[in-house]
Amino acid sequence: MPLNLISDPWIPVLDTQGQRRIIAPWQITDPGLLRPDWPRADLNIACLELLIGLVFLVDPPEDIEDWQDRQAQDAERLRTRLAALAPAFNLTGEGPLFLQDFVALQDAPGPPDMLFIDSAGANTARNNADLMVRRGRYPALDLPLAAMALYTFQAHAPSGGAGNRTSMRGGGPLVTLVDPGAGLWSLIWANVPDGKAQGVAALPWMRPTKVSDTGVQVFPPPGHDLGAEVFFGMPRRLRLVVEGDVVTGVVQRPWGTNYAGWEHPLTPYYRQKAGAELLPVHPRAGRFGYRHWLGILAEASDTDLRQRARVLRLRYARRGGGGSVIVAGWAMDNMKPRDFIQSVQPLVNLDRAGEVMLAGLIEAAEQAGLALRMALEPLMGDSEGREAEREAFYMDTEPAFQARLADLQAGRALADVAADWLLELRRVAMARFDARALPGLDQQGTDQIQQIVTAQRLLAGCFKGYGKYGSAMFGKLGMQPAPRQAKERAGA
Repeated sequence: MPLNLISDPWIPVLDTQGQRRIIAPWQITDPGLLRPDWPRADLNIACLELLIGLVFLVDPPEDIEDWQDRQAQDAERLRTRLAALAPAFNLTGEGPLFLQDFVALQDAPGPPDMLFIDSAGANTARNNADLMVRRGRYPALDLPLAAMALYTFQAHAPSGGAGNRTSMRGGGPLVTLVDPGAGLWSLIWANVPDGKAQGVAALPWMRPTKVSDTGVQVFPPPGHDLGAEVFFGMPRRLRLVVEGDVVTGVVQRPWGTNYAGWEHPLTPYYRQKAGAELLPVHPRAGRFGYRHWLGILAEASDTDLRQRARVLRLRYARRGGGGSVIVAGWAMDNMKPRDFIQSVQPLVNLDRAGEVMLAGLIEAAEQAGLALRMALEPLMGDSEGREAEREAFYMDTEPAFQARLADLQAGRALADVAADWLLELRRVAMARFDARALPGLDQQGTDQIQQIVTAQRLLAGCFKGYGKYGSAMFGKLGMQPAPRQAKERAGA
């Protein structure tokens, strides 16, 4: 049977009783709902983006006051406004179809698992190189799962060969979502940007694709700071092949929409240099920790080069209170997915002085990590193990960093916070160095022992403010280096 993504129940969610329900989008206002419950983490994140986009499309807040007044949403109001979108949100059938090309593509279909970013590509399968993720994991998709996979793929589309465009945020963008911790509706509403309702005319599948084989680019519409298409981009030209109630294939044609100049409100951005274009941040594989916060969760000192996602900046202007931030996204190596990261991080809420000190703590740790890596060279050479030690240094200092953040939020004196942080950086760095250097030291040659002793002395000196890394570390913390003793000056 056909599926309409506005009027039909199709989204699995968990409620506060631990029960799984299937809802239509207008039912997100139910206070008993917690979160989407798709079988994959990337689908759950994309589902939140979709629901935020739907509210932004039909009923966004006009300004800060309007956002605050409507935190307890009227379910009937949302249902009525969403109903106007129903003709544009059929997944199958005749006429314009959700996130599918305006033209009924007749090319040979590929398997439906091509809609999942981590599925094996055609070349990988041909070369029998799909060892970790085998082809054919999803031989057929039920209609709700196909709809969610289609949205996820269009919103996060990676590089896909000649003519297959990436999403307007590039392949595998980083997503940051404010979560007030009060259920599904509060999460959605916290991330809806200010704007004006734009309706179905703003949706790209309601008109012929602006084919990009000649380099044509699509920019945000004039007069709209955020066009509704920002949540409903169509970089790929796709058509689902449906047999009965399942999707058995996907037709793809190259040269879909080539987006330029869009700023997605759920993604942080950066510039390579002052005055250059904004570029979306992409996650790195592995653990997301405090070393990655600047420009993503915390305001960076170079705000002209790094900026947090718009909704995160809005959170403070709206005086929305506490909560946390969901950080997620595919870490990509060009066309290859490496890792899907997802973590919950604290929502940073500090005055200006506290923000500056927080940035200083993170930047000081960066200098300390570099100093440790340098000190380990006589022991480990140029091996990747030195970088692994630096990563372990960040992990070991994570609890102390969270404690210093709590100190800042409690209004503790900034100088005391900086001093405690310096002690922790020194303790962890010296402990990691000694763990590598001391075992078997007496069995090394005289020259090697001298190199290790010198490296240890120089590393310890960094935490007194000496040397390149020590000077930078103390500068970030607003501290003065310790006076050098005569013996130290003589040996420097």
